[in-house]
Amino acid sequence: MDWFESEKFWTQYAPIMFDDARWAEAPAVAQYVKSLAGLSEGARVLDAGCGLGRISVELAVLGLDVTGVDIIQSELDAARESAEAEGVPLKLINQDLRSFHAPVQFDCAINLYTSFGYCATIEEDMLILRNISDSVRTGGTLILECTSRETAILYWTPGEEFERAGYKVVTHFEVIGAWEGLKSQWTLYPLSESSLRGADATNQFMSQPVMDHTFIQRLYPASFLRDKLIEFGFSKAEVFGDYDKSPYNEKARTMVIIGTK
Repeated sequence: MDWFESEKFWTQYAPIMFDDARWAEAPAVAQYVKSLAGLSEGARVLDAGCGLGRISVELAVLGLDVTGVDIIQSELDAARESAEAEGVPLKLINQDLRSFHAPVQFDCAINLYTSFGYCATIEEDMLILRNISDSVRTGGTLILECTSRETAILYWTPGEEFERAGYKVVTHFEVIGAWEGLKSQWTLYPLSESSLRGADATNQFMSQPVMDHTFIQRLYPASFLRDKLIEFGFSKAEVFGDYDKSPYNEKARTMVIIGTK
């Protein structure tokens, strides 16, 4: 089993990775998706790797017909609860994107927030990208956002420490090969009861971690992924530095590729 197939991992780490800031940005990201793809009400959207439904639900709120696919059932259950709380319909499919074949073709497919590049081989990563590409109808749009080789270099840091969701989080990052991958170690230490109550002692935490997870994300150059979309049937693929279509240069916040069939 690959680490991203583990229910236990996502139960433990989802609150760390998807903090308040990530949830707060979701409505704006959904609006960008709708605008960038030129979607009207009722348009079909595939959220490939939808996770907790952070973006899926907001797209549904905008009146789009959304299908979310994810390998983790507990994440899909949480997405379903969020959709019900918002009073919007949301189709959810529990499937591995490496074997996913869309039941219908979509007006737009998305894979966002660095959800790409974690398979054991390049071939598996490309299989996912091809399957997502195949789900887009002629004239439709694919929006891919992830950490690229260039943005990993731009924002390189050896690690950091912060407190979130009741834990002291210690991260350590290491470059693999010739910037072919980024090895990340995330260690969680439970905060002490006094710290959680707001005592004035700083950084109080229990000495033994409850979770120590290491994974590698493959770092693809933006030009490689752009060219792959052309190979997979898109007539045009453009690279930007953010959802606002700002240039993909030394000021890029992230990598956003927009492919048009």
